[in-house]
Amino acid sequence: MGPLQTLRLALKALRRNLFRSFLTALGIIIGVGAVITMVSIGEGARARVEAATSAMGANILIVMSGSSTAGGVRGGFGTQPTLTREDLRAIATELTQVEAAAADLRTNAQLQSEEQNWGTQVHGTQPAYHRIREWPVEYGVGLSDTDVDSAAKVVVLGATVADKLFGAPEESLGKLVRIKGVPFQVVGVLSKKGQSGNGQDNDDTALVPLTTYLQRLAPAMGRTLPGSILIKAVNVQPAISQVTALLRDRHRIGAGADDDFSVRNLADVQSAQQANADTFALLLAAVAAVSLLVGGIGIMNIMLVSVTERTREIGIRMAIGATPGQVLSQFLVEALTLSLLGGLLGLAGGVGVAQLLSSSMGWPYLLRPDVLVIAPVFSAAVGVGFGMYPALKASRLDPIVALRFE
Repeated sequence: MGPLQTLRLALKALRRNLFRSFLTALGIIIGVGAVITMVSIGEGARARVEAATSAMGANILIVMSGSSTAGGVRGGFGTQPTLTREDLRAIATELTQVEAAAADLRTNAQLQSEEQNWGTQVHGTQPAYHRIREWPVEYGVGLSDTDVDSAAKVVVLGATVADKLFGAPEESLGKLVRIKGVPFQVVGVLSKKGQSGNGQDNDDTALVPLTTYLQRLAPAMGRTLPGSILIKAVNVQPAISQVTALLRDRHRIGAGADDDFSVRNLADVQSAQQANADTFALLLAAVAAVSLLVGGIGIMNIMLVSVTERTREIGIRMAIGATPGQVLSQFLVEALTLSLLGGLLGLAGGVGVAQLLSSSMGWPYLLRPDVLVIAPVFSAAVGVGFGMYPALKASRLDPIVALRFE
């Protein structure tokens, strides 16, 4: 009996109990569908973290002021201004491992145009901010050294703010907006960055010159910077060492004394987020693999029932000349057909569900080509693996005993 005839007999046996065959394959359908869906969601989560990482820029360090202590209550870093504009200038000009540095002072404010208003975060910064964050201007121009030197009342809007205030980013150029009652002219609109790793809108922002910020929006005490310093490093670890040594020397911090500032490496935070996304994807894939295992057990159970039900049929076939190998092949082909068809149906269903979930969650839809191949192949292997025992049991039946079976 050839392979084609074996396949024909297997399909005939499966059609004999079509609904039961479908229920048997359902475990594989759900398992493969779950694998495709979960892997797609995991890849989407990973891609989202990578997008958020690239949105922040590469090799970025953040220098924050020290912590305050009052009445036994200790504040976090940044609550006690210890950084000065001279510190910023020294970091930007004296360190070989620092490519660029800029202040990043922030305040929440309501921006008002002639017809609309919108609350956002306003950054007081310098032209190097565009370079550090790798954030070019899409319309108009960015902040310039002249703007900082003259404390110009100009503002560069994020795409979201420009859209909310003027309807379209390109329509905002040259218009006036009031920030805390002070009129600013819109000179540029930033290119779109999308969401950050914690789901915040990067484009919901506005940039003004550092000196204008300090004079008009949040006057500082003396030369201190009530915020942080962003640094683009040539090499991260050497840059951290140089910045730490420079600031300890400038702040006259003795050996063994604690720093009155902190230097944070965004790459560490981004690596932790990436590791979390990878773990999330692995757990999802593991859950889906358990579904495949359950589907394989279902195939083995039904095939054992089928062997019992068809004992007399097996006895007749063996009595008229069928070999144990042919009986084994028939039952293996039945198990393989169930699992392979289930795998293909699960593949189609998983792709559809993955697209639906990605659309509803706002995540990128990513499907690895290798998974599309591996999932059906693995389902076929599950079918053969779990179908082997029932097939062996059928092939080892004694024809005389099988013929007497009631």
